[in-house]
Amino acid sequence: MKADFLKAITKHQKILHKVCHLYTNTPEDREDLFQEILIQLWKSIHQFRENSKISTWMYKVALHTAITHLNKTKKHTIHKDGVVETIDYHQLPESYGQEDFDLLYMAISQLNKIDKALTLLYLEKHSYQEIASLMGISESNVGVKINRIKSKLKTIMQSKNG
Repeated sequence: MKADFLKAITKHQKILHKVCHLYTNTPEDREDLFQEILIQLWKSIHQFRENSKISTWMYKVALHTAITHLNKTKKHTIHKDGVVETIDYHQLPESYGQEDFDLLYMAISQLNKIDKALTLLYLEKHSYQEIASLMGISESNVGVKINRIKSKLKTIMQSKNG
């Protein structure tokens, strides 16, 4: 079991780091949250049911841990520089440059914790069904929320772009 756990962490650590980057502001906070997520994953590995992908289960635990961590620490500040250090260019069209990407993540950082989670799952190309299952809402509600989030992000990005 320990070897399988370590293998899963190694394979899917990018998703854990993305959650940490969206819900924290400093390298120290990211590291603390990452460690907390690992602890929660280890404590709850026995709850994993193989009727879903392990990455989906890891997302659920990571998001829940991040939101709980935010509520405990009350650190709801926004990235001051608008820059996220880990960037996955596979998420955006090639026409997007570093500046556009930074602007997008700055806008995402201004969303509330639930909208951040939905956005992260959407950007990771999870289906509405998977997102609904992870977030505990209906598929149609996922669609409505995603559309509203897109509008919010567009407004934020336009206001920052002048």
